[in-house]
Amino acid sequence: MSRLIRNNDKIVGGIYDDRLLVKLTKSAVALMPNADRELPYEGENEMLLAENVDNKNFLRELLEAMYEELPVPKKRK
Repeated sequence: MSRLIRNNDKIVGGIYDDRLLVKLTKSAVALMPNADRELPYEGENEMLLAENVDNKNFLRELLEAMYEELPVPKKRK
């Protein structure tokens, strides 16, 4: 089971099998240089495993840093 995580209108990652995985962006790699890269599920792109999930300040910093690098979702017709 998975649940997507959004920052305003952009998807930053998700929760997959009790793991918080975020998209692989330059800022996420800079903030978590030693983070494991994992697949959310078979056939999907690698994502970064966020292990510091109890630190609200870190999560806020991470999501804010990633926001500008993420694409705007395509509008549904």
